[in-house]
Amino acid sequence: VARWTKQYLASKTDDLPEMDKLIEWLPENLPSTDECAIAHGDYRFGNLMLAPNCPQVIAILDWELSTLGHPLADLAYYCLPYHLPSDLEGMRGLLGEDLEALGIPTEQETIKRYCDQSGRDSIDDWHVYLAFSLFRLAAILQGVYKRALDGNAANANALDVGKRASLLAQVGWRIASEGVQP
Repeated sequence: VARWTKQYLASKTDDLPEMDKLIEWLPENLPSTDECAIAHGDYRFGNLMLAPNCPQVIAILDWELSTLGHPLADLAYYCLPYHLPSDLEGMRGLLGEDLEALGIPTEQETIKRYCDQSGRDSIDDWHVYLAFSLFRLAAILQGVYKRALDGNAANANALDVGKRASLLAQVGWRIASEGVQP
């Protein structure tokens, strides 16, 4: 939380009240238990290579953000699309989609599968992990936006990408304040 707060504040361009709320809320609501594992850092469906003939992951791509961290942070990041609108250009979520028709498991099914595979009974404080993942991604996108404003962006769409930080912060604060659980 401290690292991403520092990153966000260093690239802040406009007031994002929900980011300020998350900066205050997250340190006070961190889970009481901590774990450390290799964390991918950008674990999402777009970074998975699937087998051509069955729904099986055969490779995990794009490890540039990997670090030591909490394994549930990767799971929460993977689950962010369940909380974002499906019509969001450039960062398509799953809200509003018929998951069953698409053959996509629900967030609860994804979490249950993770718990079954990792030997967990459940995940306490799920809303904190989600709020943190949204906060972290908003901080990253704010950095992209700042670099675009400064003329140093590596991505031609950096201005549009960076503008999504506000939406992510809003969703993160809603989840944090409502206490969404699986």
